[in-house]
Amino acid sequence: MFYLSLFLRPLFLNSLLLLSLSSRFLVKKKKTKHTHTHNPTQCFSRLINYQTVVADLTGLDISNASLLDEGTSAAEAMNVAYDTLRGKRNKFFASSRCHPQTLDVLRTRAGLSGIELVVGDVEKDMGELEQYFGVLVQYPDTEGSVNDWHDFASEMKESKLVVVAASDLLSLTLLKPPGEWGADICVGSAQRFGVPMFYGGPHAGFFACSDKFKRKMPGRLIGLSRDGQGNPGYRLAMQTREQHIRRDKATSNICTAQALLANTAASYAVYHGPEGLKNIAKRVASMATCLRTGLNQVDGLQCQEGAIFDTITVDCGEGNADKFLSKAVEHGMNLRSFNDGRRIGISLDETAVGSDVETLLNVFGHSSPDMEALASSSTYNDEQYDESLMRTSPYMTHPVFHSHHSETSMMRYLVNLSNKDVSLTTSMISLGSCTMKLNAASEMEPVSWPEFANMHPFQPADQCVGYKEMIDTLDDALCEITQFAAVSTQPNSGAAGEYAGLAAITRYHQSNGEDQRDVCLIPKSAHGTNPASAVMCGMKVVTVESDDQGNIDIEDFRKKADKHSDRLAACMITYPSTYGVFEEGVKDICEIVHSRGGQVYMDGGAFSFLLLRSSVVGW
Repeated sequence: MFYLSLFLRPLFLNSLLLLSLSSRFLVKKKKTKHTHTHNPTQCFSRLINYQTVVADLTGLDISNASLLDEGTSAAEAMNVAYDTLRGKRNKFFASSRCHPQTLDVLRTRAGLSGIELVVGDVEKDMGELEQYFGVLVQYPDTEGSVNDWHDFASEMKESKLVVVAASDLLSLTLLKPPGEWGADICVGSAQRFGVPMFYGGPHAGFFACSDKFKRKMPGRLIGLSRDGQGNPGYRLAMQTREQHIRRDKATSNICTAQALLANTAASYAVYHGPEGLKNIAKRVASMATCLRTGLNQVDGLQCQEGAIFDTITVDCGEGNADKFLSKAVEHGMNLRSFNDGRRIGISLDETAVGSDVETLLNVFGHSSPDMEALASSSTYNDEQYDESLMRTSPYMTHPVFHSHHSETSMMRYLVNLSNKDVSLTTSMISLGSCTMKLNAASEMEPVSWPEFANMHPFQPADQCVGYKEMIDTLDDALCEITQFAAVSTQPNSGAAGEYAGLAAITRYHQSNGEDQRDVCLIPKSAHGTNPASAVMCGMKVVTVESDDQGNIDIEDFRKKADKHSDRLAACMITYPSTYGVFEEGVKDICEIVHSRGGQVYMDGGAFSFLLLRSSVVGW
């Protein structure tokens, strides 16, 4: 009746240990049928495959190779759109049918960037279009509906709005890609390409855009070049927001960008190929249709009409939702509550089987569904979507996506790539210490355990006490090491931590009625992401010089702190600095900032405090 896709998650979790850490580089998609232009037996970067998959599936010209997550990717798209009109408009509209976690990230980022975020119904609440610089829609939306956005996108572009689509990569094997119906940028998460839930992450986010936005694109980009002898090679082709060069003029603070997870997603795509991915998508769509058909047979229940992919929303009637939610938990299933007493959301994926659908029908009161008849009537066919929604264009045409569909072939392919890479197994790596630390096999193995891997980020807290214990234990250890009062483990990169820290400092000054404090002192020796993060938080960056030994020039620091004392919000110290120096004058620097009303943000390795004085007690 239903079949499971042939993908062995443990195979990839173990195989990824063989991948080179240097394969975090990225490439751009050329305007051809595929990105790779040389012999497929050459050593391809893992991430050129990822970029090719994303660009092909979204129907857009170019893609980087991963961002932090879907919400962050949407926020980066909002910033790109804002910069396109150079601040001439300051409103961004986001559909209320976007995922709520994405909207939460947009609210935070907009509030510190001078952007006014408006959330509502795109058909009723936008008003005059000329007040907006961009708009975000979800495709399929958070309630599961698949909408035809072609005419909407055309209308937006007439008013010079940048159209951003948040999408599901797997759905785009069946649905018309956003680039073909008019989206300028497409963002989302690659989680479902072979990456377990992991209680919310890490998961690679993706960002694809049309060619005209390529120089504003966040993240790293690698291009294919040829040397003097004509041999192909990958290089950092375009990184206009490279922090160490552009600093406060950087368009993004993204540094670490979930490259390992992008490797996983690329491996998943290579293993399955375009037909394999499409078959998985067909199966998911068939099961969702089967479930909707069965639920509509139950009196008092009504599911949304129209096109769907993997998600349905059930209207249970006024006040009836809670009893079905509780019954689902009794059967080992968590369903989504819309907190209105009547609607419940259900999503299926490639791991779902026919018995899961039958159990769900039982939960909602369909005691004896005819599963064979339901499955037969719900099998995916080419008429499932209207012509305006159906994908007809090819994707993933390069030979690499048609060559490694067995475990043996895939393992040989990965080992072949690994053997050609410079990695920690063959030499020391001179650059990239932040992102290229070794993960021991003893650390990687537990990642494949279902107790770690299969926890959904929105599971009730009483079902996640193990994860909470681990996180609390880590928090306590970091507090003890650093001697700080509290720790947040939510930021999923160093740059995200910078942003969170500066956001907290900004809110602190605002709570004290000192909104004018917006100057951030940043030494030249600080990480390049520091000035980029400060600008993203709405701060003005003032650069402090370094002396001949690589230390912060204390006199220059004091002079600039005095000059901006009334507006001084913070300083940022990288400890040790990018010059490898532990600032001997760090206590003096802290005193200078605190005496002028500012706060100190420190960026550095927490475990250096095992040997050094802590930033709270020692400084």
